[in-house]
Amino acid sequence: MTRDSQSSSRKGPEQAAATASDMTHIVLAFEDNRLIGDLFGQFDQNLALIEQKLGVDAIARGNQVTLKGSQAGCAQARNALEALYQRLQQGHDINPGDVDGALRMAAAADAQLPLPTLEPKSRLAFAQVSTRRKTIVARTPTQDAYIRSMDRADLVFGTGPAGTGKTFLAVAYAAALIERGDATRLILSRPAVEAGERLGFLPGDMKEKVDPYLRPLYDALYEMMPPEKVDRGLQSGMIEVAPLAFMRGRTLSNAVVLLDEAQNTTSMQMKMFLTRLGEGSKMIVTGDPSQVDLPPGQTSGLRESLSLLAGVEGVAHVQFTEVDVVRHELVARIVTAYDNASREAAQAKERRNEAREAARAANDSDNS
Repeated sequence: MTRDSQSSSRKGPEQAAATASDMTHIVLAFEDNRLIGDLFGQFDQNLALIEQKLGVDAIARGNQVTLKGSQAGCAQARNALEALYQRLQQGHDINPGDVDGALRMAAAADAQLPLPTLEPKSRLAFAQVSTRRKTIVARTPTQDAYIRSMDRADLVFGTGPAGTGKTFLAVAYAAALIERGDATRLILSRPAVEAGERLGFLPGDMKEKVDPYLRPLYDALYEMMPPEKVDRGLQSGMIEVAPLAFMRGRTLSNAVVLLDEAQNTTSMQMKMFLTRLGEGSKMIVTGDPSQVDLPPGQTSGLRESLSLLAGVEGVAHVQFTEVDVVRHELVARIVTAYDNASREAAQAKERRNEAREAARAANDSDNS
């Protein structure tokens, strides 16, 4: 239950009137007092985060919070708080990362893809992935679009920088399909390419040799499913974690197949992998085209496939950017710094090429 009130302003100079008319205050009242502590956070830290991100004042009193500030900021704060309260009512926990995600989603509520829902239109509808162990709720509009795309398309590409949740959401979605019985097998794969290092010969059997490359997939899998269920699935073959080379010659039916670090596939490897898709299966391909570890001169299969399959029916591509990073805030700034440097280097190279072409043209003109 909420009560809204719009602040009024006296007539005056146009600029003052415009500024005053943009200011508002909203009073929100939440009925379940047991959830207030979790909603506002310890020492009201969640409200402090909302104040910091949106530039509004959030004043708590009992089960009420008063929002003061710009109309847009207060509206976003209200939507975020109501969405977080709804999540608490459903029995889920919230943390500062969830608050940040709710604020991002509130800011982009109008840009959300349509989702059939019984919720009122004024209430945010976050896409989410649920397993028996955990429920993952989209924290950015791109994550929201990514989850919805996995529902709609049989082949989904998720590309972008580290820390945006591409792989984690894909593994979570795959685990959810297995638990619901919508797929009978879960196959997780990665190309075994060394990231700028030379590891030499690794000891052990084949599993022990490739496990270091596949560890991020194991980590996400154990977070989404009980460890004993993962172990049973690995032993029975219901869950298979294998390097990309093991995919050749197979047809993967009634399965959800995930290829991670796809930027390190060659053109032939990517074609081989994509053509493994069988009846009743879904494929999810993730990678960062800016982090290719292939030898110089080799074309990334991910880059090529994104170009060749653009617009093909049944294929979806969701591109993450640095604004979608959901790790430490510093990670987003690091990604931005590297992207800016890469962009400046590309522009400088283009200018040098243009200068060389101009000099060559001038030289040819003089010779003629």
